[in-house]
Amino acid sequence: MSKNDDELPLPDYDQMALGDLRHRIRSLDAGQLEAVMVHEAGHAARVPVLELLEARQRELEAGAQPSGGDPTRAPGVPGADGGSPVQEATAADPGARAGSAGHTKQRRT
Repeated sequence: MSKNDDELPLPDYDQMALGDLRHRIRSLDAGQLEAVMVHEAGHAARVPVLELLEARQRELEAGAQPSGGDPTRAPGVPGADGGSPVQEATAADPGARAGSAGHTKQRRT
């Protein structure tokens, strides 16, 4: 987690998937949402994320209310496991081939 993540109303913001973010921003008020928007615009500037944040901002301006709940108490975002689940014992035989490109099986009649 970066120093900037500590200042945001959503813990682990920079590691959140778009789908998670869609739900988590609903608890933010206009000021908190603005802080996230400024952070996103100044850092990753991901277009789908900015569009999502702007849409939520319009909803709030139109009278929508933040949902209940504390965004800082949501479950953490799981990190990547790292490494490959493939081990030498489970890897394919390097000499074996699954098929040949351009090869078509003959149809039995």
